[in-house]
Formats: sequence, structure tokens, C-alpha cells
Amino acid sequence: MAANVTATVNYDPELAAALAANPAFSQAPPAPPPGVSEWEFARQMTKMMSGGMADYYKERLPDPSQYIVSDKRVPVEGPDGEITVRFVRPSGGDEDTYPVLVWCHGGWVVGDLDMDDNNLRTIAVELKLAIVNVEYRLAPDYPFPAPFEDSYTALKWVAENAAELKVDLKKGFIVGGDSAGANMAAAMAIKARDDPFFAGRPLTGQYLREPPVAYPGAHPEKYKAAIRSFDIYTHMPMMNKKTLLHYFGVSSPVTELCVLLITMALPEAYGPPPSDLRVSPILASSHAGLPPAFIQVLELDLIRDDGIVYEQVLREAGVPAKLIQYPGCFHAFHYVFPSISSAVKLDRDAREGIRWLLSQPN
Repeated sequence: MAANVTATVNYDPELAAALAANPAFSQAPPAPPPGVSEWEFARQMTKMMSGGMADYYKERLPDPSQYIVSDKRVPVEGPDGEITVRFVRPSGGDEDTYPVLVWCHGGWVVGDLDMDDNNLRTIAVELKLAIVNVEYRLAPDYPFPAPFEDSYTALKWVAENAAELKVDLKKGFIVGGDSAGANMAAAMAIKARDDPFFAGRPLTGQYLREPPVAYPGAHPEKYKAAIRSFDIYTHMPMMNKKTLLHYFGVSSPVTELCVLLITMALPEAYGPPPSDLRVSPILASSHAGLPPAFIQVLELDLIRDDGIVYEQVLREAGVPAKLIQYPGCFHAFHYVFPSISSAVKLDRDAREGIRWLLSQPN
């Protein structure tokens, strides 16, 4: 990564106004109350912060008669032995089948099914798409590789249960996620490409929203000079450099906390080896043969350049890829300010991006 530099931050005007009206999003969070662990408090605060998006799409939910939703239990390895996935699809007729999106929420250490649930329900109905929303187990209680392996197990479960779910993988089999979820989605696309289990039923697309694609500093030498955002947008609302390093498990003291309380991630919270492809998919020896990718990045996000470089890597490997950047926006802004124009555009573009993935030849 490049040496530290500074840059003038020009927020999207609506986002700047929203921040001015809600100064707490730019301030250090309160300490956990007595009797509440740092991790539990982090998860409570994350739920509160992402509640803006949940409430926004709750008001826009289709009539319940238009879709079917159910929580299902999926066996996984290790303690507890099961995770929950939330399955939603259009109501349809008895003979109807649907393409499917397997979705991973952001967080690794925070987050849950509810973060994206209402938004995903609207997408399912509008795009006539089945969606499996994965509630992987969270670090540090279940450190790396548990969140990834839970998500990958859910991906295989979908393939195994396609008929019961009324899913037609040939119509579309997409993996996607936001932030940490996007990281896992990119890594799952690589693992699934090389896994005989998916022979004859390959993934057909990957939707990566604000993705990190490498453990900090583990990018290939060829691309390290292009990873500039990590050293430019170091002190932004919602995510800053020191907390992200701590979040990955890089040993460095945290002196500033991000509002989303990713800050509560202690050293080795997720704890992946930097060179492991399950956290650094950009390090794969080849990206040829991966499914088409739709990528969204935010101009003021310290991991912005990960997505930009990853699109380049995919294109160099002959993989169809589309990327959209959102000027003046920072990491996860759409969760807390979902009604501003840039967030509405991000969601509209996401739907068009999924349509584009579904239109690609298998």
C-alpha cells in the first residue's frame, strides 16, 4: 500500500446534509453498559444503525400474497451444528421455478438476517428471483474460517435442494454479499469453480457490493500501487483504517472507533491467514472461468480500490464484469441513509446489475 496521503473529502451533498443532521454517525460510540459484553453491544449497535435501511424497505414491502418467506435450518460442521437461512421467493404457480441469489450479509463479527431482509424481499418480487439469505455464525465466537464455511455450506445446500425450493439453477445461480459478505461471495465463486460438487451446476454470477478482496497488505505486487484508497480515506464515518486493520486481526492498537462498532473487533477477531483464498480471493492463481461479476464501490470508502482492481483482474482473465462507483459516498452509507438519492440509485443499480447477471449466457 502507498504511503499515507491526504485528500479533500467532498461528500455527496445529500449525504453531507444527513451527516450534519445526525452528528452521532461521525462521533465515537458510547461505552457498553454494565453487564453487556463488547461484542453483544457491538451487535446491538449495528442492528440499530442498519435499522434505517430495514425500516425504509419495510414501508415498501410488496403485499404478503406476492411472496413466500420461511426460515430453514442448514446443518454445518462444528459447535451448534446448524445455521439459519431465510428463504424468499415469489408466490407464483405450482409449476413455476426461479433463478436464485445466495446472499451473505456484511460483518463477519456483527450483522444478521434482518440487515438486508426487507430489501431482499422487494428484490425477490420485482426480479422474480428466489433469495437465500445466510445467517453465518459470527467471529470471534466462531473465528475464520467458520463464517466462510457456513456460507459455502449454504451455497451447496441450495444446489442440493433446488427442486424443493422451486429453484432452477440454469435460470441463474448467483452468489452475492455486502462488504465482508462480498468478500466471502468472491471467495465462494473461486472455490465453487474448482469444486467437483458444482460440476454441471456452476455459479452463473457474482454480485459484490463494496467488497474487500484481500487481507490488508496482501494484494499482489502487481496491483499494490493501485490500492490507494486504503491510505487516503482513513478517517471516514462508519469505517476507518485502524479499526479495519484491527477487524481483520492485524496487531495494532485501536485509537479511534467507527460508529458501526466494527471497532469492537479485538485482535484476531476474524483471524484469517493473509494468503488464504477464502479471505484474499484476488490471490487466486487464475481467475479465468469465474462467473460474470457486478461490482459496486463507493468513492470515499477505504476499500474502494479493492473493487476497482478486482474488476480489472476479472477482465484480464476474460470474465465479464461491470463496475459502478458512487461519488461522495462512504462505506455502508446506504444502511443508515437509505432514502438519499445516491442510496436509491445504488439500490436501483443493484437490481439492474442482477438483471444483467441473469442475462449472461451460462
